[in-house]
Amino acid sequence: MKFQAIICVELVVIGVDLAGTEKNPTGICILEDLEIIETKHVYSDEELINELDKFKGALVAIDAPLSIPRGRKSLDEKSDVHFRECDRELLKRGIKFFPVTLGPMRMLTKRGIRIKKKLESKGFKVIEVFPGGAQDVLGIPRKTKGKEKLLAGLMSLGLRGLRKDMSDHELDAVTAAFVGKLFLEGKYEALGDPSEGLIIMPKPSDRLND
Repeated sequence: MKFQAIICVELVVIGVDLAGTEKNPTGICILEDLEIIETKHVYSDEELINELDKFKGALVAIDAPLSIPRGRKSLDEKSDVHFRECDRELLKRGIKFFPVTLGPMRMLTKRGIRIKKKLESKGFKVIEVFPGGAQDVLGIPRKTKGKEKLLAGLMSLGLRGLRKDMSDHELDAVTAAFVGKLFLEGKYEALGDPSEGLIIMPKPSDRLND
């Protein structure tokens, strides 16, 4: 609770690089404007929710699919429906991603939907973001190009409080939080159908200052 005394929660964005399983680290970033207040790793759903509860009223930007394609009753049923409208838009733009029905993505999607429901029941506003795609749009390297290059790219956006010892999970959480900041400022595109699920993406980088 100590951070609530020094920051305005309404201006805070929490970026979450969600892991598909509680055994793996989930990166989180607490961002106020361009200032990184904190990054860390959490593991269980309970630990994640407890961390976010410190910042009730903040926007939560989650790097995970938060809905399933229209036409599917669940991710467990056999179906030839694999893409949401937002996923098809990513394909049109040449942005690489893993579909929600592919192997481990099923587990991540189920967890993302579960976390979203828990957070919304507590009054949080939750959006789906895609750091890898956002990094493409912003013109900075993805973590697959090397953590150091991603760190330098994030620094070029004016973010303060970045550290060389941050993990790739934390850096993707920073990216998620930055996209959330753009969302609050109206500098974003919402890809997809609202009735099915949206991915919030930055506007092209040359328009971020519009």
